[in-house]
Amino acid sequence: MKISIILPVFNEEEYVKNSIGSVLSQNFDDFELIIVNDGSTDNTLKIIERFEDERIIIINQANQGPGASRNNALKIASGDYVMFLDGDDEFCQDALETAYNEIKSKDTDISIFQIIKYDGEDYSENSWFNLDNFPESFENRVFNPHECGDFLFDISVSACQKIFKGSFLRKINARFPEGIFFEDMPFFFYTFLKAQRVSIIKRHLYKRLKHDGSITEVVDSKFLDTVRAGQILMDIFVKNGWYDMYTFDLLAFKINGPRYALMNIEEKYQEQLFDLIKKDYSLIKTSAYYEDFLKNLGPIKRKFFLDILKAKDYETFVEINK
Repeated sequence: MKISIILPVFNEEEYVKNSIGSVLSQNFDDFELIIVNDGSTDNTLKIIERFEDERIIIINQANQGPGASRNNALKIASGDYVMFLDGDDEFCQDALETAYNEIKSKDTDISIFQIIKYDGEDYSENSWFNLDNFPESFENRVFNPHECGDFLFDISVSACQKIFKGSFLRKINARFPEGIFFEDMPFFFYTFLKAQRVSIIKRHLYKRLKHDGSITEVVDSKFLDTVRAGQILMDIFVKNGWYDMYTFDLLAFKINGPRYALMNIEEKYQEQLFDLIKKDYSLIKTSAYYEDFLKNLGPIKRKFFLDILKAKDYETFVEINK
């Protein structure tokens, strides 16, 4: 088997038919499609079961979340290479063939391609998904991820935007954090910085559907997990000896996620998110990294950090952090 495609789904009855269809209609046919039905309560499973294709493997499980779903599929994936697809998205035509030819011919651990957004009527691009942060000198060649130090935290973290060598993922025991959203972020930085050989493909191979339920479109309770995701990320950098290499950008990145979430999250979750951030920052204050935060954060992020520590509750924080 050349490619294992991992597709976790939870209540995707409106989109999953097109998602699966975008895989089965590919010219490249040497793949297995592992669909993880993560406890859907709508007609998702019925729609999946209508597809009669021997390349489809269905894992039907109680709801465990996206990280656990992907991990359960990784345990049985037999392909030389691994790709990920979300239940409301689609692969573009020739995506598998193009991605396979790139990673095979260049013998990379990871190859990254472009994503295009689709709202049901029109297509749109953005610099993040277009890989515009990569200078032209990175195109059409293999590079080491540490060459990306100047823009490491400006690279799209989406697992769906990459094709991975299966043996590489097994060697480094790559797993998604479980029990949280934003599981892509720690997974990306761990796998990317563990890789030796990486390449980019300046072609749109993946179509991301923009709709009201998209995680990136609604700042709701899922964004409470930005705090835990940041803690996991910090731990990954420390344990793997990358902290000193990327201190300045890492600490800014860790502050920015929850900061953005607190500025934009639905009002009913503001107090809860504030409490999570304050607990996290209180732990940092007693750690060996507190002085690093004070020295490396820019004035806006530093004020946010200190105001969180100073405020007794969210209402007080709003007053002092106008």
